Amino acid sequence: MMFFTADICDEHSDSVAVLEAGYSNYGGADKCQGEVVTLKLDRNNSDLIPLLRDVDGTGKVVVVDVDQAYYAVVGENLMKFAHQNNYAGIIVNGYIRDSLQIRNIPVALYALGTCPRKYLPATTGEQDVPLVFGGAEFNSGDYLYADTDGVIVAAEKIA
Repeated sequence: MMFFTADICDEHSDSVAVLEAGYSNYGGADKCQGEVVTLKLDRNNSDLIPLLRDVDGTGKVVVVDVDQAYYAVVGENLMKFAHQNNYAGIIVNGYIRDSLQIRNIPVALYALGTCPRKYLPATTGEQDVPLVFGGAEFNSGDYLYADTDGVIVAAEKIA
């Protein structure tokens, strides 16, 4: 995986959006790239579980929006599912938990921070809907690149 988000931004500044500061990588992979799959959730991760557990994620990055609700959306078990199904990464507009356990799972996981609690009542989410947060818009089928410098998204694969 030889790309650098800074180089992509320099070469394609008019066709990429950059996710604003504040998102850190908690996963075991330093970088990721792949086709975007969007998921809008209402604090509970029940719709994320079957996506990561049951769907082949080869070449894909899941982008999850929970409107920055202070509940953990991804933890050790979901990261294990993501790894088993070959997902390249997960971007969460919210929080994660089990940070110590997941740092050795080779999947990138960008989030705003950590929170030990999860939201227990099951709620429904929507997959493959446009998401807008952090100064960027994400659509299923877009292409995402993330490394130590940041997260960028483009309408198509450019590197």
